Amino acid sequence: MPVQTAAPSSDESEDYVTVVLRSEPVELYKILKFEGLAASGAEAKLIIDDGLVQVNGDVELRRRRKIVNDDRIHFEGQLYRVVTDVDG
Repeated sequence: MPVQTAAPSSDESEDYVTVVLRSEPVELYKILKFEGLAASGAEAKLIIDDGLVQVNGDVELRRRRKIVNDDRIHFEGQLYRVVTDVDG
């Protein structure tokens, strides 16, 4: 499950928000829900069904896509970089 969101960082001139996971993998819809990008799990699933989310540059339609360390999620013009908290 996501633990925190860090301030936007710079990764080769690309701004992103860091999403820190305590463990991996985490299902895509859960990240949208826990990061506050969707009001509920049901809304997160609808957002994914509508093709509004990209993972690693590709439109992702699988609600339960397993997200792991260093995956990148793009939603509503914002990039989110996923990292695993190894000290967690």
